[in-house]
Amino acid sequence: MRIKLICHCLFALISLLYLSAGAQLSGKSILFNKGWKFHKGDISNGPDATLKTDDWRQVDLPHDWSIEGPFSEEWASATGYLPGGIGWYQKSFSVPAEWKSKKVYIYFDGVYKNSSVWINGHYLGNRPNGFIPFQYELSKFLKWNGQNIISVKVDHSQFADSRWYTGSGIYRDVYLVVKDPVHIAQWGVQFTTPKVSKDLAEANTRVYMVNNTSQKTTATVEGLLTSPDGVIVAKATGQLTLATADSTYTDLKFQVKNPQLWSVDAPKLYKLSVKLKSNGKVTDEWNDLVGIRNIRFDANEGFFLNGQNLKIKGVCIHDDAGALGVAVPEEVWLRRLQLLKEAGCNSIRMSHNPHADYLYKLCDRLGFLVMDEAFDEWEMGKNKWIKGWNVGTPGKDGYSQYFTQWSATDLRDMILRSFNRPSVFMWSIGNEVDYPNDPYSHEVLNTGRNPQIYGRGYLKDHPPASRLGELSKQLVEVAKKYDTTRPITAALAGVVMSNTTTYPDNLDIVGYNYQEHRYDEDHKAYPNRFIYGSENGMQLSAWNAVDSNQYISAQYLWTGIDYLGEAGRWPERSNRAGLLDLAGFRKPEYYFRQSLWSEKPMIYIGTAPVPKSEDRGVWSHKRAEPHWNWKQGDTVRVNCFTNCSEAELFLNGRSLGRKTISSFNNRIIHWDIVYQPGMLTVKGYNEQHSKAAMTTVTDTLKTSGAAYAIKAWEEKTAWDGKTTLSHLVMQIVDENGIPVYDAENEISVQSEGAELLGLESGSSNSHEDYKSGRRKAFHGKLLAYLDKSQQVKSVKLTLSSPGLKTTSIVLK
Repeated sequence: MRIKLICHCLFALISLLYLSAGAQLSGKSILFNKGWKFHKGDISNGPDATLKTDDWRQVDLPHDWSIEGPFSEEWASATGYLPGGIGWYQKSFSVPAEWKSKKVYIYFDGVYKNSSVWINGHYLGNRPNGFIPFQYELSKFLKWNGQNIISVKVDHSQFADSRWYTGSGIYRDVYLVVKDPVHIAQWGVQFTTPKVSKDLAEANTRVYMVNNTSQKTTATVEGLLTSPDGVIVAKATGQLTLATADSTYTDLKFQVKNPQLWSVDAPKLYKLSVKLKSNGKVTDEWNDLVGIRNIRFDANEGFFLNGQNLKIKGVCIHDDAGALGVAVPEEVWLRRLQLLKEAGCNSIRMSHNPHADYLYKLCDRLGFLVMDEAFDEWEMGKNKWIKGWNVGTPGKDGYSQYFTQWSATDLRDMILRSFNRPSVFMWSIGNEVDYPNDPYSHEVLNTGRNPQIYGRGYLKDHPPASRLGELSKQLVEVAKKYDTTRPITAALAGVVMSNTTTYPDNLDIVGYNYQEHRYDEDHKAYPNRFIYGSENGMQLSAWNAVDSNQYISAQYLWTGIDYLGEAGRWPERSNRAGLLDLAGFRKPEYYFRQSLWSEKPMIYIGTAPVPKSEDRGVWSHKRAEPHWNWKQGDTVRVNCFTNCSEAELFLNGRSLGRKTISSFNNRIIHWDIVYQPGMLTVKGYNEQHSKAAMTTVTDTLKTSGAAYAIKAWEEKTAWDGKTTLSHLVMQIVDENGIPVYDAENEISVQSEGAELLGLESGSSNSHEDYKSGRRKAFHGKLLAYLDKSQQVKSVKLTLSSPGLKTTSIVLK
């Protein structure tokens, strides 16, 4: 019997203030990021509203204090050799008198971690999870004729509490939310579409409401749906009665004829507005963009989007962006996602925690399917490496100490926060919780093939694997209480062990991490199980296991982008597994993946020593560096990545042969040639064995001279040209303007009219100060993040380096 999960979903995201809007915030939401004060270290009277803070730092949110460093071997490799600690934030604000009749809340999209909040000295609450949004009501503690003081304590004193870099502080957006007493509940609008076809979509719009008055109230809810073309296509109205201090919901029904379906290639979005009226007055309003789409999973045939079979070409990502830590402006992720899309990627795994709200909205607009993930550990702590990955004695601090009390609430809030994202198509309750012997164990580990294992064989002093089934059952029940339209999944590392438990059967679809060798065996043993690759290495064989098997629909590469933490021994402080480096520059592996995933003709060449072995491990990257500088007489391998059928290589205009990609089992065309300085060019052809075939694409490498100058340009990333953040790319070049790949000159950046937020080279072992105005280039490149929010007509930048020609550039 086939597994068939049919999920028809109409989802929404906020259209108001798109580039900075919060997560489904109805009412009046006010961005509350400016004018905070910060103190690093603990203070006993932090909540005291009369506390003197004259010597505290002025900061704007989002803010990550860990990225300010310094890097030090005394901290943990797992979290990037950067400090944790305790920090305090405070903000003073006044409120207008007309808010007296309102409900006022403060909403945090994420604080890492273990945050406690006070208003005017009154304690509001604590949230241990650093990745989950939360809000508190302020109304009854506000001062209407004076200043109000918000105080926030952030406790990240357990600095080695994660297997990757998390940052520290109020690192996501904060909002004040003002509502009438009769209002739409937090995350109180939910859309599902039980029927979707090319001719008709039927949608149910459930709206949850709250009555905080002392009187029984009759309310009317109005819904309006507008097409991507600006045409109103559906209206609906509902009416209900709310008792005193009551909450309830009503359903609105929509029918959309000839719907424009949301897909990865055409992410069409409608606008939906919901108004709540009480006693003839509009008391609340909720606006969003919506996507109509249909998803289906089949154990034998794979994944279907809008009735079309689709191979999921995914990557895993973490939160940070190098120099910016985890306080990452939206435009940075927009640039990164655009680059991944260009490579042919169509799906993102939010590993291993909920991410910033805007990132899901970007995925909605760009057309990425999203696997949203709740936890990296459950009731037992995983290994957190201190001296390097798999080196020495690990720590065990982490979310596990809060799991029993908070997991149901955190999972609920993850789902409700992103319920209306058309991009989100499955919820994951955990990543590698079944990692063999970290911490669970089973006798089966004494037998068979176990590519991921900590320790040797079965460890009887470890907790039993059977516990995985018990806990996963509880989590799945929580998830399905709040959403039955999407499947529940998890990423399994120890499938051979989990198969002895009820864990896989509790899931709707089962993710396999680095277990391609089990696909065929388990598909036969468990014919009703939907199997996919939830985390995979860069090897071609891992993709072939997806591409050649109809029943395997997905691959999620580890990773899309390099990230801080999960590092090796000092001085390594970041992980280099990505297709893009920390600066968002393309690595050679990016182009190989593009040759597999992209339909647009492409070609790339890079060089390397002639290898002794073709395969260097599951995370190994292809050797193909983009330079043509070798010693005279060296024999060099020129590797070519392309999706064209043939390629021809030229050295200084002379052809070195035309080769077909079908002749190379690893899909890498190569030539072993004797180095001569000059120009290396490759041409790609679409037709095999045709001398008259049209050249489709080319790539060129040129021998460079000594470093001479700095070439710089701005990369445009914003929607509709509107942005306050600039990506400035700096490239060291020789006297003829040719990039110098091995240049590591230190570049100083002076800015007039914009704030320099940070410099990122992409190096994994640089310990330079991220907040400094100078940094060494890596592979000849450097990236500057500039905040251009100041009211100036232009920004002047001066780029200098000892021994290089100084460069000036003006940004409008």
